[in-house]
Amino acid sequence: MIKSLCALSLLNGSTIVAQEAPKPKKKKPVIKYKRPIPPTRLYTDPRAPKFEVLKNIGGLKSILDKNGNYVVGPEYEPAPENVRKDGVPAGKLEQFSLDSREGTIYNPGIARKEFGVVDPNNPNTLIVETHEIDYQRTITVYIPANYKVGTESPFMVMHDGPKVIGKPGKLPAAIFDNLIHEKRIPSMLVIAIANGGGDAQGHQRGKEYDTMSGLLAEYIETHVLPEVEKRYEIKLTKDPNARGVMGSSSGASAALAMAWYRNDLYQRVLSTSGTFVNQQWPYNPQTPGGAWEFHKSIIPNADKKPIRIWMAVGDKDHLNPNVMRDGMHDWVEANHRMAKVLKAKGYDYQYFFCLDNTHGMRPARSQYTPHAIEWLWRDYKSQ
Repeated sequence: MIKSLCALSLLNGSTIVAQEAPKPKKKKPVIKYKRPIPPTRLYTDPRAPKFEVLKNIGGLKSILDKNGNYVVGPEYEPAPENVRKDGVPAGKLEQFSLDSREGTIYNPGIARKEFGVVDPNNPNTLIVETHEIDYQRTITVYIPANYKVGTESPFMVMHDGPKVIGKPGKLPAAIFDNLIHEKRIPSMLVIAIANGGGDAQGHQRGKEYDTMSGLLAEYIETHVLPEVEKRYEIKLTKDPNARGVMGSSSGASAALAMAWYRNDLYQRVLSTSGTFVNQQWPYNPQTPGGAWEFHKSIIPNADKKPIRIWMAVGDKDHLNPNVMRDGMHDWVEANHRMAKVLKAKGYDYQYFFCLDNTHGMRPARSQYTPHAIEWLWRDYKSQ
């Protein structure tokens, strides 16, 4: 045998010389960032806004028509509205998919193989290698039991659908069944829209949710809503006061961006664990801090807009969850700052600081989501 060849003798005396199988290439080690355990932030911290402590669940009714900052928890129990009550008719859940190749916005999509590295020339952004992708986007539509075909209807858009509605551990459709039946909110549709995949810088979800623009609102307006109307004989209202949008994490910052940049389309926002931090990619010098700019410069420096917002964050939410150390990756601080600037500008807002809750706030959300939805729509009157 030679170093790279091997000789095989056959019975007829001939010889076949075969090359040795090449040694497998060593894979480049993937450096995984270990997310630090976030500290518990106290509502009495000097940097926090001034809070009122809610002692019991019954206190929610007393603040249904009020703005302000409230401490809740640390004990939670699922709200009774999570389970459909006897005699309450169930709405329908319909579902369809959109292919990215058939659209004109977000076509093609993007994805990354590895997390980016901090740009040595700009510590406020990352260098990320991406590649193009095609993807399917699933849309789940909740249609209330009392909806009459062809009538104009208020609605809410829900980000990160369809996993967020009608699934165990997520947002039960029964909440809308109960609230609509009891006339605590108007009869409305809910349109849960899946993201394009992945998360944060370099992925399609990050491009859609963390970009500071009205592009996502435009995409939904031109690509999603017409399909909903056509498929289910539905007429969706054009009145921005009768349109809401909700999301968690980057879905929450996307919800606010839709209302901020296109308040001609949306004026009601529900945010949990809002990613009002610096996740925007690619870098945009007009908004150098990404969604951090909402409370740093954008809202303080702009005229008040016709937006109502309900927000919540957990006391153990993220603090610097990746390689960036730009001072703009503290979820609790970001939401505190949002509450302060919303109050200073006279916005219609309510903010819950949820004790013993991490990112996503599942324990608190199961109790306070019905209140949040009712508060958001509390004085709506159909035109």
